[in-house]
Amino acid sequence: MEITWYGLSCFRITERKYASVVTDPYSNKVGLPPLKLKSDVVTVSHDASGHNNLGGISGYQHALDGPGEYEIGNVFFTGIATRNGAQASSNIAYLINFDSISVAHLGDIQKVPTQTQLEALEQVNILLVPVGGGNSLNASKAAEIVSMLEPNIVIPMHYQLPSLKVDLEGVDRFLKEMGVTEPTEESSLKISASNLPEETETVILAPKG
Repeated sequence: MEITWYGLSCFRITERKYASVVTDPYSNKVGLPPLKLKSDVVTVSHDASGHNNLGGISGYQHALDGPGEYEIGNVFFTGIATRNGAQASSNIAYLINFDSISVAHLGDIQKVPTQTQLEALEQVNILLVPVGGGNSLNASKAAEIVSMLEPNIVIPMHYQLPSLKVDLEGVDRFLKEMGVTEPTEESSLKISASNLPEETETVILAPKG
């Protein structure tokens, strides 16, 4: 499996013989390089310009934007609504299962998940978690979710980048909350079930483009 980050909450996840997936494609207005990606499936966590730009993706047959269970191209998707209270905006977290590896993308989740939501997200191998605050989790709450889910790998997302026009915190505060002084840094994550770390490892991905 290969996971590539493009900034904010947008990733491309590919695995041979499985449908390719792009998560939360952002619009050209956020200051990041325009997206020109191909994918079989697109997931959208919520209806905002930093997360719902389907126009940046070509070739997709399915766009998922709500709760439910789906099987597409040998990949199993579980959309989990994480709206917490009347004042919180709606958000869909996705558990994306590629048979031997499961990836959880939390979208713009704003609060620590409820027990029911945590149970739906159990046995996560790779956690994609927002850490920059704003309309989503801050660093301390993100670290709290990591401790609850105990993934093999955590990849922070939705934090400040040099050209980004969204006002977010940087990733350093999250690394401090996690007690990580020397994170693994990669251009993309290439991983298989056989080499998942036993203890939670934090991986920083360089945004592509």
